Amino acid sequence: MIDKKFITLPNGETCAYLDQGDHGSETFLLIHGNSSSSLHFYPLFKRMKNVRLVAPDLRGFGDSSYNNRFSGLDELAEDVKLFADALGISKARIIGWSNGGGVAFELTVRYPDMVTSLFLIEGAGYKGYPLFKKKSDGTFEPFASKEDLAADPVLIAPVLFALENKNALFIDVLWKASIYRHRKPSRKENKMYITETLKQRNLVDLDWALIHFNMSDEHNGYSMGSGKIREIHCPVSLTSGDLDRVVPPATVKENAAAINGSKILEYKKCGHSPLVDCPDQLVKDIMAQAGLK
Repeated sequence: MIDKKFITLPNGETCAYLDQGDHGSETFLLIHGNSSSSLHFYPLFKRMKNVRLVAPDLRGFGDSSYNNRFSGLDELAEDVKLFADALGISKARIIGWSNGGGVAFELTVRYPDMVTSLFLIEGAGYKGYPLFKKKSDGTFEPFASKEDLAADPVLIAPVLFALENKNALFIDVLWKASIYRHRKPSRKENKMYITETLKQRNLVDLDWALIHFNMSDEHNGYSMGSGKIREIHCPVSLTSGDLDRVVPPATVKENAAAINGSKILEYKKCGHSPLVDCPDQLVKDIMAQAGLK
């Protein structure tokens, strides 16, 4: 296991990160998803030894600071750009897992010259994530505020309680039920992942950002879309696990349809974490997109 390094960004946040490989080789910048950190990319670090892998803990995740709250994925994308600048990374192949895909979308639209290619591992939908409040009559309505979202007794409050009380068993059960649909990580790796998940402090901010994220031409129930998904022109590959309940195949197809020339990679017997379910195939496809072996 490689140790995390730390760097202070111009916005005052301290970013923890992993950095492996020759700085003169091809650089892959890895952006993790919700309830995770840079260490959840461990299967890639084990297998991709001939390239440079750089993976930050996003603000409020892992061992990075959380000095300032945020409300949009664009703010996290700006953190990633500051981080890349601080490390002297002017160009990189971006890999985004889950909501890290949304951050990657924002980064690519804002800094197209930086992004050589985009590889989304079960990446978030470009219309945002559909979380709505269930009313007493069975109908649904948007959450009115972050406080309203945090109080939701089904979707948010139980996870918040588990994080605040470092309830490893709850997180273990949650991940095995919703994320690992085929294979499970080893006991040692699973303990590492749970430990990292329990460091999250920004759950409400992150979920608020996800439900307001919208690069479509439509209203998603919270906001009108920016239409900026059409501004992504680099090579884009998107994995689609047939067992994924978090970002189902239909969402991946929507993403692909909105990005001209993008390519769907269909994975059988795979849930929301190809990193665990089919890491060898995942690495093969990442390297193929880059034209590497």
